[in-house]
Amino acid sequence: MTGQLLRRIVAAAACVPAVALAQTYDVVRAEHDLMIPVRDGARMATDIYRPARDGVVLAERLPVLLIRTPYDKGAQQHDAEYFARHGYVVVAQDVRGRYRSEGRFLKVQPKDATDGYDVIEWLAKQPYCNGSVGMWGTSFAAHTQAGAAQYHPPSLKTLVVNMGGMSNAWDHGVRYRGTYEMGRQLTWAWSQLAADAPNAIVKKRLEQERVEDWYGVQPMRRGLNPLSAAPEYEAWYLDFYEHADYDDFWKDPMLNWSEHYKETSDIPMIHVGGWYDIFLAGTFQNFVELGKLKKSPQRLLVGPWTHHGNTRAFAGDVAFGAGAAISDFDGDWHLRWFDHFLKGKPTGVERETPLRLFVMGTGDGHRDADGRLFHGGYWRNETSWPLPGTKQVSYYFHGDGTLRTDKSTTGSPSTTYTFDPSHPVPTIGGGSSARLKDGAYNQREDVRFPPSKPPYLPLRARPDVVVFQTEPLAADVQVIGPIRVTLHTSTNRTDTDFTAKLIDVYPPSADWPDGFDLNLTDAIVRGRYRATRDHAVMLAPGAINEFTIEPFPTANVFKKGHRIRVDISSSNFPRFDVNPNTGEPLGRNRRMISADNTIYHSVRYPSRIVLPIVPLGERP
Repeated sequence: MTGQLLRRIVAAAACVPAVALAQTYDVVRAEHDLMIPVRDGARMATDIYRPARDGVVLAERLPVLLIRTPYDKGAQQHDAEYFARHGYVVVAQDVRGRYRSEGRFLKVQPKDATDGYDVIEWLAKQPYCNGSVGMWGTSFAAHTQAGAAQYHPPSLKTLVVNMGGMSNAWDHGVRYRGTYEMGRQLTWAWSQLAADAPNAIVKKRLEQERVEDWYGVQPMRRGLNPLSAAPEYEAWYLDFYEHADYDDFWKDPMLNWSEHYKETSDIPMIHVGGWYDIFLAGTFQNFVELGKLKKSPQRLLVGPWTHHGNTRAFAGDVAFGAGAAISDFDGDWHLRWFDHFLKGKPTGVERETPLRLFVMGTGDGHRDADGRLFHGGYWRNETSWPLPGTKQVSYYFHGDGTLRTDKSTTGSPSTTYTFDPSHPVPTIGGGSSARLKDGAYNQREDVRFPPSKPPYLPLRARPDVVVFQTEPLAADVQVIGPIRVTLHTSTNRTDTDFTAKLIDVYPPSADWPDGFDLNLTDAIVRGRYRATRDHAVMLAPGAINEFTIEPFPTANVFKKGHRIRVDISSSNFPRFDVNPNTGEPLGRNRRMISADNTIYHSVRYPSRIVLPIVPLGERP
């Protein structure tokens, strides 16, 4: 053996995690497209991977790991083989109506939850299973875990819920406080129909169109758009759009965990989220509320990630340092959890605190080798949420555009702007979805963010974006926790929207001569649902109303010399559908009209943002 070859072998071994070096089993895909029956007679297509020695499957009973996905069970082969090599029977299954599974596929349906229950209990009775089943998966595969757990299958023993398990899809994920998360839903429907086109004509039709061109055709008419080629896709997209009131439709287990916490299995769960993930609000709510009701451990892990971004150390155009990524997330990280809670092994997870959070913002802001702003950050371990010692501090809006902790009036007591729904504020990052370029970005219009148009100015330059910001900070300010914005507003229309966005403003530097307006979190509220959700209550033109806007939680250090900024406007498109301001039924409007919207900021009407300030102290 040459010295060079030996050095390569040693170097390669050094890169392999310790758990991976302990692999002791071969893997056999014992079943391919096994059809597992569920209660209504439909059969779910299933692949089963089993540990083996010399090609012979192990005879002993083992825990089963199950993933149920709409994105082709075959794509799970790598993870399935990894877990099987470490002593698990691994089951990958297409959900109802997808690929080889029978039944009709709908994006959300109660049968996905009962199918999960039936499959878990079927697996538990097989001779290779020791009676314990765990589940894992991201996004839709996380929703399938939550749905099954709400029916409390006796053999389900643990969950790893990664960036999914919606607490309430009316509140976020599908609709959002009365609005519709149009961009994400349309791109998802479009991409899935393109992948599943029933014939060459449909596929060619979609290839000739760009989904971005259809963002502005809102609302689309039934039978008059590219999704009409597959009526079931068009139906669920437009049903979500038009079904605005919070009723039983939104309480389905696959759409709403919060209505079913009590009946959910009392088992160990870890809820994994990202500060720029579309389901972050639900991740926190599920952790908190299940923690109150259940005796089994509930854990929370949140990093500076976008949807599916656990193994990346950046989000959008912003980097957080190598330590922000969990490089072994799809392998050893899961294995440590399952080995402890399904096999009783001491892997270290039993000693971990209930919360592990990444706090963004301790970097120096230089431009890294990939052209990203280095925002940095650090991990901290905590015991409860909100964090102990948090101080809720109100920062008040003032007429001169300042953001201060005192209520004294400065400048005009109100600010009026015109919201033109035909020229909405473009979505630039945030917790949306990859197809809309989620994550952290400089808040400046850009060709990457339709409907941006030249000359691509900063959002702060728009007349329909009202900016309130602090003076440059005299010391670092650490914000960790839920965010709440209170707006006192009026409009000359019967319905309109209000948005709020929290921004960390970098000062100008050699790398960023115009500074960098880094988005942290944002939210929107539709006027007709400002105080109710089960029915609409229109606005009275000219009347002053109080809006409560709750952006997703965040964790960030605003460094000395930076500014804390809040942008108020009335649109964030195409992430959210644009309010036509007409008061027509949602999803069926024919007209759009401008609205004159007013924000009040006075002692009598103290519009403000409440920030959870956590002392800097020593980093845990």
